[in-house]
Amino acid sequence: MVWKYDKTQLKSNARKLRNGMTDAERKLWSKLRGKQINNMQFYRQRPIGKYIVDFYCPKMNLAIELDGGQHYEDDGLKKDQERTEYLNKQFELKILRFSNLDVLKNIDGVILRIADEIN
Repeated sequence: MVWKYDKTQLKSNARKLRNGMTDAERKLWSKLRGKQINNMQFYRQRPIGKYIVDFYCPKMNLAIELDGGQHYEDDGLKKDQERTEYLNKQFELKILRFSNLDVLKNIDGVILRIADEIN
């Protein structure tokens, strides 16, 4: 069975996520917006396939995901793995994952890792 999803609903959900960003998302977005890293354009809460990725750089085909505590429980780890496999297979998308804590406590290290991936 092929899983069907509603693109209109996905876009609406992405808009809601953009309007209700977490503290970690806001902090990272302040460093990604306006082509601040290697002159690369990033978008936030971007629908790709049947998912919404937190941040997306189309030129590098790179998605950045920020993970809260629920992502480190068994169910969250399994869902993240399925999601990553789908995005890799369907779109050849490279995924970088950071914990919310990484962003809040070590934003410079996170930005350095993203810049390294772009280079």
